[in-house]
Amino acid sequence: MLYTNDGIYTVGLTGMSGAGKTTACRVFAECGFGIIDCDEVARYVVEPGRPALDVIAERFGRNVLLADGSLDRRKLGSIVFNDKNALEELNGIIYPFITYHIIEQLCSLAERGKLFLLDAPTLFESGADRLCDTVVCVTADKEQCAQRIMKRDSITAEQARARLNSQHDAQFYISRSRYGAVNGSDIDGFERELRGIAAQIRKEAKA
Repeated sequence: MLYTNDGIYTVGLTGMSGAGKTTACRVFAECGFGIIDCDEVARYVVEPGRPALDVIAERFGRNVLLADGSLDRRKLGSIVFNDKNALEELNGIIYPFITYHIIEQLCSLAERGKLFLLDAPTLFESGADRLCDTVVCVTADKEQCAQRIMKRDSITAEQARARLNSQHDAQFYISRSRYGAVNGSDIDGFERELRGIAAQIRKEAKA
C-alpha cells in the first residue's frame, strides 16, 4: 500500500457503472464503515481554481468550461467516452490529484473510526487499490446496468451503452477483487450478500 496507518482498515469498492455501488455504500455505512466517495473527490479536484482544471482546459480546450469557469461535464464526457485515448489522457491528469486528496481524507478521518470504505469506480485504473487492505466489487448484467444509468443520469440508451463500453467488463473486476457481489433482480439478496461480506471484513480487520 502507498498509505499505511495503524488501526485503519480500508476497503476498496469498485465495479461496473450502474451495478449498485450506491446500494453497497449504504449497506456498509449501516454496518459501521466510514465512507469516502471518490466521485465527490473527483468533483472537488476539478473545481474552479484547482490546478487539475487548468490542466484539463489546456489539454481539451477552453470549450470544456462553462461561462462561470467551472467544468462542463457533459461536454467533456462527450469527448472522452467516445475516444479511449482521450479518456486515458484525462485519467492520467486527474488520478494523481484524486489519490493525494484521498490520502488527506484518510489522515483526517483516522481519529473517527477504523473501518473505511473507499467508493472508487476507477479503483484499479487510478492505483487507489494500493491504499486498500482488501477490495470488494459489485457487478451486474450489462443491459441492467445500462437501464439503471439511463434512469439515474437521465441520458439516452446510446449514451449509457457508450459509457459502459468505455469501461471494463465484470470479469475484470471479479478477477482483481477478493470479494464480489452480483446485483441481479433480487435487491434483498444483493443486500444480504453485502452484509455478509461486511461482517467477514470486520472479522478480518479485528484479526
